[in-house]
Formats: sequence, C-alpha cells, structure tokens
Amino acid sequence: MKSNKTYFNADVLKIDDVETCVNQITEKLRHDVFFKLQRKGGVVGISGGIDSSVTLALAVKALGADKVTGIKMPEKDSNPESIRLADKLANKFGVTTITEDITAALAGFGCYHRRDEAVKRLFPEYDPDNCKMKIGIKDSGLFTNLPPLFYITIIDNKGTEHTERLPTDEFRQIVAASNFKQRSRMAMLYFHAENRHYAVIGTPNKHEVEQGFFVKYGDGGADIMPIAHLYKTQVYQLAHYLGIPQEIIERTPTTDTYSAEQTQQEFFYQLPFEKMDLLWYAFENGIAPSVVAPVAGYTQDEIQSIFSNFERKRKTTEYLRMRPVMFDN
Repeated sequence: MKSNKTYFNADVLKIDDVETCVNQITEKLRHDVFFKLQRKGGVVGISGGIDSSVTLALAVKALGADKVTGIKMPEKDSNPESIRLADKLANKFGVTTITEDITAALAGFGCYHRRDEAVKRLFPEYDPDNCKMKIGIKDSGLFTNLPPLFYITIIDNKGTEHTERLPTDEFRQIVAASNFKQRSRMAMLYFHAENRHYAVIGTPNKHEVEQGFFVKYGDGGADIMPIAHLYKTQVYQLAHYLGIPQEIIERTPTTDTYSAEQTQQEFFYQLPFEKMDLLWYAFENGIAPSVVAPVAGYTQDEIQSIFSNFERKRKTTEYLRMRPVMFDN
C-alpha cells in the first residue's frame, strides 16, 4: 500500500494508517482463502525471515491460529538460526508447525553434487565438507549501465576467502542446481496444503516479484500472496504493528541458500532496502532523476543508471512472471 502523499520525499512510503492497511489485507486474505479458493485454512513456509513472519502473522489474524500451519523446511546448508527464529515466531502466534528436512530430497535430485561440480571447475581444491561457498553481484557495477557480473567466493575452515568472477556456464549450473531448494519446498508446501484442504500462502514482497528475485514454480509458486504489493520497508512497518519478535525484525535479510552467509543485497539487490524502496517508487511512478537525486543522496547520472538497472531486471525476469504460453486452436 502506497502512501497517499502526492509529493516525493524520504517518507513517501510511510503507511499513514498501518492498522487500516493490515485490516484491508486480512479481510481480503480471509475472503480469498475461504470463498474464492474455497479452502479451510492456509500453510506458510516459515524461515525466521521478516517476509514469512509477517505473512504468517497476517494469516493468523485473517484465518485464526487453528487454521494456519507453519512449515519449516531446513536442509544441510541452512542457518540453524532460521529454525530457532521460526519456532519463536510460531510460539508467539500460537501456530502448529511441522519440520520437513529436505536434505535427502535435494541429494536425490543431485542438488549438492551438481552445484559442487561447477564450483570445482573454478576451484579444484574446493571441498564442501571443509569449505563454504556463495555467489553474488559486485555492487561496483551498479552505476555502469552494464549487466551485473556475478562472482563466486569459497571460504575454507580457517576463514580464508578466495573469489573469482563466475563464468556463464558455471553460473547457470550453480543457480539451476540451487533452485532445487525452492522447488522442493514448494512441493512440500503443496503436500501439506492438499492434505489439509488448505491454500499455500506465499511470502514474496513487491521487490521479489517485480525484480524477479524468486524461483519460478519455487517460492514463486503459491495460491495467494498477501504482501506482494508491499515494499520491504512497508513489510517492516507491518512487522512492528503485528508484534513480530524483535530478533526477527533486527535480523539482516539473507538468501539462506548457500552454505556461506550472504545478504540479499550482496546476492541480488545491490542496494540497502531503505534506498531501494525509495528509488523503485520513483522509478515506477516516473519521477525525474533531478527530483530524486537530492532526496536519495545520489547524483542525477547515478539515479539514471539505477533506473536503467531496474528496467533491465524487470525485462530480463519477465518470463518468470508469465503464465505458460498457450497455443490457439
């Protein structure tokens, strides 16, 4: 929900009436689950992150705690903090949870083997039992008007890091293998939803949907997405109102996909959420760089480069948001 302010300043995305915003979302969520989808309740995949936490809280407010099930789906690369915080969240809102360790399923798909095969082509010494790895974008390319370059980093058990630019073939294999994680979680959510005649309530926010920071038929697979219209900073505004545990609110958003700790900013967004929200609002509302620059703290040329970056992400990820292409008779 955007603010009703017609001018552009640093507070343009502040929700004036959070209670009304929450009530509107929960009323629609209740109607859509019970009447439009004709389901008895909802399942939410919870990870101890801010988006899934707010989604769970909204589902409880809309449907009742007895009609919401939280599904925890760790695997061997997951941060143990994710489970602890997910449990804290569920206890706070009185929700029953189920833990499904998907490590064996991922091993069966060859997720880890296929990923590590690509890593070893760049770092023959890489040992997944004694090293961690991650991939990410160098934010130095944010103002170049060129496509971003991905890098891979391995970290040995002594904390020594080695980083190399990630070639296209290895990038594609690592990402394709890692995407088994999100798609396996989607399959598990639908098992529990169908077993209960529930809906799958998705957790992506506005940036994840519109910039393509999701896996098609993975975390992008859901029956309803109640926060897909909210900027990240607005998700935090709802979190404070809903009483999300402070530890979760203060936790740095991570991908929790690779074995090495990695922020979402490092992996994909390249900007802190406070800056990105403001800039995306300006971008999608056609606000001139000359107006945005003094508010955001960048030059006009830098704003234009960021806008170009946004447009590139939206265009190159459009296929993720498309329905299957159908042929006419």
